[in-house]
Amino acid sequence: MADSTISLNGWNKLAGSNPAIHFIDITLRGCAQVMFQNNPLTGLFFFAAIFTGAYSEGIPAVAWGCLLGTVVSTLTAYISKLDTGSLSAGLYGYNGCLVGVALPTFLENTPFMWASIVLGSIVAVIATISLTDFLKNWKVAALTAPFVLVTWTILLASYSFFGIKGVSLPAPALPDQYVAPIAGIPYSDLLPDIFRGVSEVFLLSSITVGVLFVIGLAVSSLWAAVFAVLGSLLAFGVASFLKADFGSVHTGLYSFSAVLTAIALGSTFNKPSFKVLVYTIVGVIFTVFVQGALDVVLTPFGIPTLTMPFVLASWLFLVPNQDIMPEHRQ
Repeated sequence: MADSTISLNGWNKLAGSNPAIHFIDITLRGCAQVMFQNNPLTGLFFFAAIFTGAYSEGIPAVAWGCLLGTVVSTLTAYISKLDTGSLSAGLYGYNGCLVGVALPTFLENTPFMWASIVLGSIVAVIATISLTDFLKNWKVAALTAPFVLVTWTILLASYSFFGIKGVSLPAPALPDQYVAPIAGIPYSDLLPDIFRGVSEVFLLSSITVGVLFVIGLAVSSLWAAVFAVLGSLLAFGVASFLKADFGSVHTGLYSFSAVLTAIALGSTFNKPSFKVLVYTIVGVIFTVFVQGALDVVLTPFGIPTLTMPFVLASWLFLVPNQDIMPEHRQ
């Protein structure tokens, strides 16, 4: 991972001497680790972006759910006295962070939903430990798979429990061949849609949020910011060329997993170079295909793909990189 572009020596010293500040530091890093950044300032930018986007879209529960999920996961790892290095880097917090974003997005705001966030965030830590141990043979990280598996389980369960009601879940249906309209996708929306693609990593479709995320990435790693924008741009182009649903392309639904794949392959698990750039481009293009495939597979179940396209594509492309896997990600 690239070194931070801003020195945090003073903050790190304070966090090392004050338990309360240390916990805040880990929580901020947990949010930042959604996009592979071990930087509390990046986490602060991310939280600010999420609160801005959630309140502007009239879904404040998403912002508070994000904070709750990150805190619960971090606290679970803290109490469980898990690996100190991984804990301090926020690696036990990011899956809970995403659980806290997803459940208020797709479920009705009820006490059962908040209880599900707490439960899901705790289980996300357990799933992270289990998957990390299982995947050690291939020396690849769990990535956001714990978040996806936990959230899928709760969303599917919502169809069985009246107390947990889905409000924004895709309607279950048999898949059918998509027929594109005659009019093409207006490329005048390219720049806004690039940032919407970045913002959709946290299930928000907002230009402002996307810009804040990119700034937050740049604070930690300029390369991460570059690859995030590149991933969103490339995914937009591929989905448009393949004549995907305009609404999905426009709101960034074909881009967010590609953004994560681009950051992972381009700057987190590989040192940026021309060869890595080509490898990343191939990975991003494949991620778009995985996105389309999983959209079809999951349509009958009435649940979203979440970040599973990123997980599957990245696992496939990271296995050949096992000898250069950063130790903190093994």
